[in-house]
Amino acid sequence: MINLSNKNIIHVKKENQEFLQFKKLLKYSDIITHAYSLGLDKNYRTFKANKTPLPKEEYERNINNYKTICEANNLDYKNIKKANQAHTDNILKIEKIINNEKIDTNINSDGLITNKKNIILTTTNADCILLLFFDPVKKVIANTHSGWKGTLQEISVKTVNKMKEEYGCDPKDIIVCICPSIRKCHFEVDKDVYEMFYNQFKKLGKTEEFIIKKENKWYIDTVLINKIILNQAGILEENIEDCGICSVCNKDIIHSFRAEGQNYGLATAMISLI
Repeated sequence: MINLSNKNIIHVKKENQEFLQFKKLLKYSDIITHAYSLGLDKNYRTFKANKTPLPKEEYERNINNYKTICEANNLDYKNIKKANQAHTDNILKIEKIINNEKIDTNINSDGLITNKKNIILTTTNADCILLLFFDPVKKVIANTHSGWKGTLQEISVKTVNKMKEEYGCDPKDIIVCICPSIRKCHFEVDKDVYEMFYNQFKKLGKTEEFIIKKENKWYIDTVLINKIILNQAGILEENIEDCGICSVCNKDIIHSFRAEGQNYGLATAMISLI
């Protein structure tokens, strides 16, 4: 049996549901609930892409999966607000649930923030970085999808700035948790993508720490880049909690586009004030 628990996360198993939780966020379990789904079972825990309408059977299975993980965390799935991720740097403030009859996924954004209780901010991934933000002082949460394009646009820093602008958050109070994603061991890119990363982040110095060249390929450490730019944005190093898990290395239990190909499934990350 696979167990991904480590110093920063716990691997929870409840009947047909498995998910990760961050120990740092569990310290505030009286204020927030969160989870990152695991498993590749075709009937459970697989969240399909929804940029186009799903066939009825797949849609119903998708909804059932949301119900299941929400029930495991004492949440009402109808309160889900899910970013319809398009690799933008859009971050949307969520104030209320407009339609309480079905999951609201028609949100043109890759980041969501709120200070309202019982709104479940949700993102999905299959290699991209998902970041959960929590300010225990202002009681503000955010959930951001940062693929390689989002990382180039520094959407993680823009999320921090949005929390400051909308709710007066102080970066030194914000906790950021980094969910499973593709890591430098597998994020191999060609010259065109390498050049984009080099040109965007040479300002950080020491590019050899997050861009490694092997023969005619480059390997990019997008997690480290996000840690550096978040730290520069005022997030304390000790408040950046990384699960340390590569989605490709753990493809037997975590969805990975690179490992699964075009028929990939999606994991979901959710966070809610309670």
